[in-house]
Amino acid sequence: MTLILFLPWFAILAVLYWLFPRQPRGPARVLYDLATLALSVGAFLWSVYWAIGNADGGYGRLWPQILATAVGYGVFLAVLAIAFGLRFVLFRGR
Repeated sequence: MTLILFLPWFAILAVLYWLFPRQPRGPARVLYDLATLALSVGAFLWSVYWAIGNADGGYGRLWPQILATAVGYGVFLAVLAIAFGLRFVLFRGR
């Protein structure tokens, strides 16, 4: 359910990640970007399931979903941010 709610925003972030910077864009960068986007969605899904399973139910019945949403969003952004910085280092000289 969380992925469905975040899908439009994740799509916007993925398009921005894909488009900037525009050059250089060789086959290695395309594969890197595809792997990064797949990894970010996979990390998001894993973190959501982890957060739901480990949330303390003492804070209410909605707390697991709230925690999962917050953690998942943070993990998605963290993976994209790290990959963006690493991409700059890896592909800057090409």
